[in-house]
Amino acid sequence: MQWTDEGIIIGTRRHGETSLIVELMTAEHGRHLGMVRGGRSRKQQPLLQPGNSVTATWRARLDEHLGNFTLEATTQRAALLMESQSGLYGVQILGALVRLLPERDPHAQVYAALEAILGWLGKPVAGGALIVRFEVLMLEELGFGLDLHQCAATGVTEDLAYVSPKSGRAVSRSAGEPWRDRMLPLPGFLRETPVETPASGDIVDAFRLTGYFLDRHVYGPRGMEPPDARERFVALVARSDAARLAGA
Repeated sequence: MQWTDEGIIIGTRRHGETSLIVELMTAEHGRHLGMVRGGRSRKQQPLLQPGNSVTATWRARLDEHLGNFTLEATTQRAALLMESQSGLYGVQILGALVRLLPERDPHAQVYAALEAILGWLGKPVAGGALIVRFEVLMLEELGFGLDLHQCAATGVTEDLAYVSPKSGRAVSRSAGEPWRDRMLPLPGFLRETPVETPASGDIVDAFRLTGYFLDRHVYGPRGMEPPDARERFVALVARSDAARLAGA
């Protein structure tokens, strides 16, 4: 068995004294693991870091085997990601989200989104807006998509201000006003094609929204906790808003 594909490294773990098991998100073969012999060598270590993009060739005698990877770097961004807290936390969040997908199950849209986001993680606000959109995509890919484009009560598509915590559907400002204390705020940027970076306060609200549904549908039923990096990243976004207000 053999294939070649584009991939992004999302994690590694030791295997024996000299090798690594590398976890990739690939364009056509989904989340896939394989062993890299000699992966702990000084020569290989800079390549085998989360956030780097590679061309991967996987070989195994049988499809169900772990198999071996041969990896060639295409974009080495890991060193730059590790220079900032937001880059470090961001790549950890994305890796944890991708691991929610079944292994070897293709998700081309997830791969494309991951590739697009990685270059922005060093900027907490811009990167945060993209990560939270990625969480919306992950909910959809996992079968728990949110309906953020039409009011659940009236069917209107304008002035959508809330999301029902029960249905995951948007609610207009007028229809939701009597129950606003029970609703989740819907930041407008989640419904629009991004044209500029949203306010950091809106991004924090968006993380609260996606976090609620991830806890309800994914982490809770699986007996899991959200990655610690997520809370730390959201704190970075909130601090950037406080700094902006202090300087205004």
